[in-house]
Amino acid sequence: MPTHFIAAAARLGIAIALAFTPLAANADTLSQVAGSYKIQPSSRIGFSVGQVGGGGINGDFKKFSGIFKLNPADIGRSTISFTLYPESVSTGQARIENFLRSDAVFDSANFPTITFKSTQITQTSPNTADVAGMLTARGKTSQATFQASLSDHGKNSITFHVEGKILRSRYGMDVGTPIYSNVVQFDMLIQGQRS
Repeated sequence: MPTHFIAAAARLGIAIALAFTPLAANADTLSQVAGSYKIQPSSRIGFSVGQVGGGGINGDFKKFSGIFKLNPADIGRSTISFTLYPESVSTGQARIENFLRSDAVFDSANFPTITFKSTQITQTSPNTADVAGMLTARGKTSQATFQASLSDHGKNSITFHVEGKILRSRYGMDVGTPIYSNVVQFDMLIQGQRS
């Protein structure tokens, strides 16, 4: 076989190998961004509650705080502590916001915070994890699980997309069911600054 043909074939083989190298080999992983982070006000804590026939309630919380620590040796030993303030709920409709703050739902006058503390973090891929913990609202505590995926990071900052569902009946907030769903869907963009 001619030498120039062998060389061309080798170059082609190298090009194909490079083209099909899995992107994951160079992807950032949770272990590479380990550290302690403070949740930033630029984060978004969105939620929705469906309604029979369509529609429902969509909103977010404007005030929250928290810290998460990603363990470099074992992501499973990481911790998350999060607090949101139901008085800051925003839906774009004052009537709905006042109802949500009332004793029928959040009762924010008597229970000014909702807290979440992780109890177990299970890595599900190089850049995703299930976060289980205890959620406390209206003085009632129940287990909740969220799915987190690493979406961006810099030298001292990090962003996670977090989703999860909770049953509001567990916290004495099931007013309006079954017209309004018992399930609250959370869709959050959590931005952290290394501390």
